[in-house]
Amino acid sequence: MKSQRGITLMGLVITGIVVIFVAIGGLKIAPAYIEYYKVKKAVVAIAQANAGGTVADVRRAFELRAAIDDIDVITGKDLEVSKEGNELVVSASYIKQIPLFGNISIVINFAASSS
Repeated sequence: MKSQRGITLMGLVITGIVVIFVAIGGLKIAPAYIEYYKVKKAVVAIAQANAGGTVADVRRAFELRAAIDDIDVITGKDLEVSKEGNELVVSASYIKQIPLFGNISIVINFAASSS
């Protein structure tokens, strides 16, 4: 007796549904990661450009950069500014909730730091 190989119609349908859900999830999650990388880039640039600045200077510089880069998930007030040795460290953390479909959402904790 020969064994059969291949995919059944039901297997093909289920595989197609899984691929569609993964694609939809990826398309909804990708913008959140793009936004995170914009925040990370801004935080690093602000820390390097304002190494001797005050906390107010750093926050104001971030607000200006956020306006240009269209960052709206955090503001200058959300930044944590500290010094480690002689190095200025700027960090920010935020939570992003992404609705997928129905009552199913994904929650992602983002944390960006200049160090």
